[in-house]
Amino acid sequence: MPHADLVFTGGPVFTSDTVRSRASSVAVADGRIVAVGGDELAEFVGPRTEIVDLRGRMLLPGFQDAHVHPVWGGLDMLRCDLAPYSTADEYVEAIAHYVSEHPDDEWILGGGWQMSAFPGGTPTAAALDRVVPDRPAFFPNRDGHGAWVNSAALRLAGIDRDTPDPADGRIERDADGTPSGTLHEGAMGLVNRLLPDEPLDRLTEALLVGQRYLHSFGITAWQDAIVGSYGDAGDPGPAYLRAAADGTLTARVVGAIWWDRTKGLEQIPSLIERREQYRGGRFAATSVKIMQDGVAENFTASMLEPYCDGHGHFTDNSGISFVAPEVLNEAVPLLDAEGFQVHFHAIGDRAVRECLDAVERAIGRNGRGDNRHHIAHIQVVHPEDIPRFRRLGVAANMQSLWAALEPQMVDLTLPYLGEPRSAWQYPFGDLLRAGAVLAAGSDWSVSTPDPMAAIHVAVNRKAAPGHEEGEYDAFLPEQAIDLATSLTAYTAGSAWVNRLDRSTGTIEVGKRADLVVLDRDPFEAPADEIGATRALQTFVDGDRVYAAADA
Repeated sequence: MPHADLVFTGGPVFTSDTVRSRASSVAVADGRIVAVGGDELAEFVGPRTEIVDLRGRMLLPGFQDAHVHPVWGGLDMLRCDLAPYSTADEYVEAIAHYVSEHPDDEWILGGGWQMSAFPGGTPTAAALDRVVPDRPAFFPNRDGHGAWVNSAALRLAGIDRDTPDPADGRIERDADGTPSGTLHEGAMGLVNRLLPDEPLDRLTEALLVGQRYLHSFGITAWQDAIVGSYGDAGDPGPAYLRAAADGTLTARVVGAIWWDRTKGLEQIPSLIERREQYRGGRFAATSVKIMQDGVAENFTASMLEPYCDGHGHFTDNSGISFVAPEVLNEAVPLLDAEGFQVHFHAIGDRAVRECLDAVERAIGRNGRGDNRHHIAHIQVVHPEDIPRFRRLGVAANMQSLWAALEPQMVDLTLPYLGEPRSAWQYPFGDLLRAGAVLAAGSDWSVSTPDPMAAIHVAVNRKAAPGHEEGEYDAFLPEQAIDLATSLTAYTAGSAWVNRLDRSTGTIEVGKRADLVVLDRDPFEAPADEIGATRALQTFVDGDRVYAAADA
């Protein structure tokens, strides 16, 4: 019997397989799992075998993030990164420091602020002008659905009180109509179309920075939720191709090619061309990303009923469906017929329903295929639509970190959703009970990519240790899911969505050795400590791509 290159032993193994069996040893040779069992794996140990002593800590399949933006996240880390801060004063101070350190930058670029730091979620140009008076500044917020700009940027873009709102966005204004410094959704394009293109070297550097960061959380594969020209970061596709070709792409990546909502069905041939172009090594762009609506906090998430005014009364605004339903109902069947997976962004209940309707139209026209369409975010889901996920074979792509009470939810979401919609948020428990496929992701750089922090919320419906922003009760605890289900969603579930399930996502003989060692067995710790769990070592094809200092 040939000896293994690696043997993991001395701790629990969570396999994520169909029966969630547990073992205590795993042997790896030539990048694949060759044995799973107990002490009997000693026969695989030879003179050159590396023994990884788990010391009671858990081994599980590498996490797979089903909705993430690593190039953008890496670029944020290279620019003026506001993500580590939480108050308006901290943001201004960090920007002032960055400005002083980068006197030659034509634009001041960064991002990562959170809406709850500002009244109404809308920072002002005046606040930015105090530290960036002479150069244009552009700072998208954490969710990427709004941007903070200064007066120089507004002037350069020609945005004034007479500038109309674009169809897919809104310019925040003072009482007299003067733009105040926050641009929502499509209005961001009025400024970011002027930004200088990031060179390929810079985007590749950002990808590798983001990849290292994701590996540090045990993530071995992901779906990049936007490959294409969107926002201010440029197209990540060429960076992936370069990294795949030179061997520096150590993760497995599925790309979701951006559906340009300013165009229609005529763009489908170009999507097919890019699918062929964006393929190499560990990278393949086989999905299409359709952003069907915005977010609830700026009233652009698409709702079946209008938003409330904060006092329980309906307004005349029910959000925006970025792709008209009649176009969506033609586009999705055509994409499905071409073998594309469709990766939907849907926050509001109307958007979720429109996406499900479009998949139902595709099934009616093409029959049932295996394209594994999925809807990400699923914040507000009408109860009547819950069973449709299972019936239509649409996966629920959870960003479970968000399913907790925190200032943005309390101040900017709940008052404007009202009842009963507030109780329809993040219905993971109902989706599980309805038999839906559950996958999981982070949407980093919108929020932390740490799977264990998200899993903590999925189980507890409260923020993880270190992520709390106040003392809150559990949020809709009846929608909690158990730890094993949440771990499986972040491994086997996302592998299924990524069409990587035949080779990854579970610990089984013959599968690739994409693995993570945690610093504990989270099943043995109290549930309110799940989020404190860390990744100690990460392996792809049996190669160690991350090791913590205390590994």
